[in-house]
Amino acid sequence: MGPVAVHQQQGHSVSLLWPEGVAAPLALLAFGDAIKAGARADLDALRARGLQLRMLSGDSPVTAQAVAAQLGFAPQEVQAGMLPGDKAQAVRDWHAQGHVVAFVGDGINDAPALVAADLGMAMAQADTGTDVAMHAAGLTLMRGELRLVGQALDVCRLTVQKIRQNLFWAFVFNAAGIPLAASGWLTPVLAGMAMSMSSLSVMLNALLLRRHRAPH
Repeated sequence: MGPVAVHQQQGHSVSLLWPEGVAAPLALLAFGDAIKAGARADLDALRARGLQLRMLSGDSPVTAQAVAAQLGFAPQEVQAGMLPGDKAQAVRDWHAQGHVVAFVGDGINDAPALVAADLGMAMAQADTGTDVAMHAAGLTLMRGELRLVGQALDVCRLTVQKIRQNLFWAFVFNAAGIPLAASGWLTPVLAGMAMSMSSLSVMLNALLLRRHRAPH
């Protein structure tokens, strides 16, 4: 096994310094990022929610598979050697299969997929995030930690619940007020008070979201 294959199996991206006309490369450069502590546990927590996880990478298949194995991905859950357009096409393919897709990315190459996804999440960490990714995403995670993905999904779920609750109570107020107004029982003063109470209840219900605290 050559040195290139050895480094790739260790999860490194490899570049060769090979001038034209030279019989052999002059140097081999291996690049790699250390997997963050807790990343595997964070991904396992997302799997425990019933989410189907996939890894899309621009690295070589050998390098991508080596990293993915440490993160608990099965070989068939990894797509490697992907260009930015390939990632976006993969998202569209999952849409065509009837899936709701959330995409998490932190670089310029992820921008097309962030736009194509139902929910694009960009990481705003100073050493990884880019302005392009954050502008393309619908949601920005303020730290480069995968556990924030689950917390963001919790907040999204609670927000949708509050929207549905507010629509329900707004419908109840209007359903009760219209017959009263038509029958002459509801004066303009009472109608104004009822509208204010309706708006106040909606605002207070929405503010209950502030009571949600994500685990640290």
